[in-house]
Amino acid sequence: MSALSLRLPKSLHVQLSEVAQVEGVSVNQFVMLAVAEKVASISTIEYLEKRAKRGSREKLLSILNKVPDVEPAEFDRL
Repeated sequence: MSALSLRLPKSLHVQLSEVAQVEGVSVNQFVMLAVAEKVASISTIEYLEKRAKRGSREKLLSILNKVPDVEPAEFDRL
């Protein structure tokens, strides 16, 4: 593990402490989880953008053309 020194405005630190207490975790754990969530979110966006570049309308339409043209089962209807 590594240490990180973080400066926060007093009002934000108070809010952080309150939220961490409500969540039943330490401020350190709450910040670690928040950072991990943000990093995962950004990584997911980058992954999806890369995947989207590989796709094409033609490929999508060729796959959709293979789907049979039938009414959905009763349990699947809106």
